[in-house]
Amino acid sequence: MKFSATPVSAALAGLFAGVVMPLLWPHLGDDSLTWVAAFLLVIALPAHACVVGFGRLPATAAGKPDAALVTRVGVWLLSAMLAAVLVRVLPI
Repeated sequence: MKFSATPVSAALAGLFAGVVMPLLWPHLGDDSLTWVAAFLLVIALPAHACVVGFGRLPATAAGKPDAALVTRVGVWLLSAMLAAVLVRVLPI
């Protein structure tokens, strides 16, 4: 299965994390294993799949960041923050 990460997939991963994590947060309790599992399943796995992708990153010049990856990370963070704020503001 070949999946290419795009800004749209990064935004969807951010929306998922931004909506699910604030709703899940109060129910996690004090068990650290539950926290680790929640962060892996809700944040790390979707971020890796939809922001970084599973293919090889294109080669960049020495010292230059990958502009597409930086854009996807920015979109992911922005959409996650906006979704988390909307979950807090809007009654769900």
